[in-house]
Amino acid sequence: MSILLEMVFVTLVVVWLIRFLQSSPNTRMAWLAVPFVLVSAAAVPTLLRRKSLSEVGVGIDRPGLILWVLLKTCLAVFPVLFCGILLLKHYKVPLPVCPAVPEKGWLPWLVYQFVYVAVAEEAFFRGYLQSNILGLFMAATQKNVAFLTWMSIMVSASVFAIFHSVVWGNGVSIMTFFPGLLFGWLFVRTGSLLAPILFHGLANAGYGFIAAVLM
Repeated sequence: MSILLEMVFVTLVVVWLIRFLQSSPNTRMAWLAVPFVLVSAAAVPTLLRRKSLSEVGVGIDRPGLILWVLLKTCLAVFPVLFCGILLLKHYKVPLPVCPAVPEKGWLPWLVYQFVYVAVAEEAFFRGYLQSNILGLFMAATQKNVAFLTWMSIMVSASVFAIFHSVVWGNGVSIMTFFPGLLFGWLFVRTGSLLAPILFHGLANAGYGFIAAVLM
């Protein structure tokens, strides 16, 4: 119960802080501070409970597995993403979420997607929330571990989607539930945050560049 209350409290504080930072006239400060808030929200409670950060996916125990799973996932997902955007263009349907790749200075944007967005969001939503949610489920019952694991993935993906919708004030952002499922699966499959971080960054960048070229 204490962990559940902690997660609810931490999540609400994170949402409030990010909304506060977004209302600040200093957009550069918010640009840098939001990822720091997410990483801190994942690391501080874990360390205060005297838990190792390896328990929330920090570490690279099986780099070969991580790269192999990442490669197969990219080969499976990106052709579908490309065809989907192409179909939307053909039928003149606007993208549900429009990426904002700058025409100039796209390299800092790309670095931001990997170093800030992907690292921060995966550390919080998968490393902190999903790990603790699974721990709560396992504490209640250790039967049907595969089902409990998928439940933790679905709950963390739901929070991920609601967070994007609330923070960015865009109801369409609820669709981030679907990539959230994939990020969660990558975390479980590899036991490391590195796979979802790399795929998250690649997905954001790929979606942005494909959409910028095709749309």
